Amino acid sequence: MAMIETVLKRFEEPDEVRTFEKGKFELVRIGGMTIGRATYQPGWKWSLHVGPSIGASRCNVEHVGLVLSGCATAAMEDGTIHELRAGTLFYIPPGPPGHDSWVVGDAPYSRCIFSGLSATQTNSPYPPGRPRVPQ
Repeated sequence: MAMIETVLKRFEEPDEVRTFEKGKFELVRIGGMTIGRATYQPGWKWSLHVGPSIGASRCNVEHVGLVLSGCATAAMEDGTIHELRAGTLFYIPPGPPGHDSWVVGDAPYSRCIFSGLSATQTNSPYPPGRPRVPQ
């Protein structure tokens, strides 16, 4: 009978760390999954800090996640703005038309991303070796 090994990991020792303007992204690979923790500083906004580098005004990636701390928005094209606060589990649908996002207030915003990683972290628009920004 084969031994099945239990694996324990923490974001304090991630498999990979990517830094970018006003934030960082930590990746942990475990159990065949990649889970990300993104931390954004006050003043961060997707349409200002990510969009211009890829020629987009909105993020078109689907996300499933959990807010760990702070507050940010998911701002939809129709004008609806959802505030994402600590403890909120969220699903943001894929675009187009997509969404914008920004940190609300003076505290950093941190979240875990369970789905939507492959498009934003391992494929275009961020080639290997370049900082990649989840949104």
